[in-house]
Amino acid sequence: MNEKTSTDMDYSDEKNGVLKPEPEMADASGRRQSVALNIVENPLKRSSPDKVVLDARAFAESHDMAEHAALFGKAALVARDPNRFGLITELDEQEQSSLAYERDHKWHGPFMLWYSISLCAVGAATQGWDQTGSNGANLSFPKEFGIDSDQGRDQWIVGAVNAIIFLTAGLIGAWIVDPLNYYFGRRGEIFITACCLTATPIGSAFAQSWQGLFAARFVLGIGIGAKNATVPIYSAEMAPARIRGALVMFWQLWVVAGIFLGFCANVIVKDTGSISWRLQLGSAFIPSFILGCGIFFCPESPRWLMKHGQFAKGFRSMLRLRAHPIIAARDYYYSFVIYQEELKVARGAGYFSRLRDCFTVPRIRRANYGASTVMIAQQMCGINSKAPLVSCHE
Repeated sequence: MNEKTSTDMDYSDEKNGVLKPEPEMADASGRRQSVALNIVENPLKRSSPDKVVLDARAFAESHDMAEHAALFGKAALVARDPNRFGLITELDEQEQSSLAYERDHKWHGPFMLWYSISLCAVGAATQGWDQTGSNGANLSFPKEFGIDSDQGRDQWIVGAVNAIIFLTAGLIGAWIVDPLNYYFGRRGEIFITACCLTATPIGSAFAQSWQGLFAARFVLGIGIGAKNATVPIYSAEMAPARIRGALVMFWQLWVVAGIFLGFCANVIVKDTGSISWRLQLGSAFIPSFILGCGIFFCPESPRWLMKHGQFAKGFRSMLRLRAHPIIAARDYYYSFVIYQEELKVARGAGYFSRLRDCFTVPRIRRANYGASTVMIAQQMCGINSKAPLVSCHE
């Protein structure tokens, strides 16, 4: 038989492909199978090699990159069949060697790639440190503000001061991510939130009342929520496909590292007397200050620049993040191809229509419910739920 079953499909381009819904099928009992089955398809496979080259050259010439037209033509052939670049005669020896070295050395990349990824790790550690500053402060700031009694009202106030950063992160910070990214870019949004996360811990340290401390932490939570959604996106858009998932998942590792550093800071300043709680809260400005200063030296996300029509600038950004121009052109052009596929599906959907899709499109709604359940469970049983309050019981 010449027919291909779903299990016989070639998934060699899985990491480079797009999702294409497969038609609904029925099993032998007549029962409809899940529509979640998808075929991973490389859009460039739909065209012949000659047409792929012509399209890539036209892309370069029409977006102020005519000097790179030949490079994009060769890169498109590599992107069309990334596992068989050795058969592409148009590639010179240096380009073949660079692609082979990348294939054999999974974590190979230029300095700027790893500098940017390291800064994203600092962004994750910022959250962990912000969470644990209140741990040591709980031992003394209630007494400072006269809310250290066992009365229910005072206990509610202390609890609210601790919890407010998580509430505003989810209820406000997460909802303003989209417009901040749209108008300021990934780097700009990270810089703005880094400034917020630098100023608010310092403001907490100088608070003269519990209301002032509450207000500072209220704003702190907004910055945390906005930063937390952008830094992993920025990391994913910079990272090569072969290590993208691993780098994005490092986020949680570095959040825990930030929690550890926050506890260390608490211990270091715990014997400084009546100002210990101020130092414990204020020390959280350190990683965010590093993040705000360091982000100036990072390139903007190539994908964000592409989405905003700055194609030539986006390619220059990609060149800084890849070890060789042929690798940069391959990744950049394939990202453009995938972006065009996304535009066909999105059909010009705006912010509110995409927000509505989270609850009205069955597949997205189920994913939303599942992710929300996991996040709630994690907060209830993980280190995040214990970090702010452990010292309250000492």
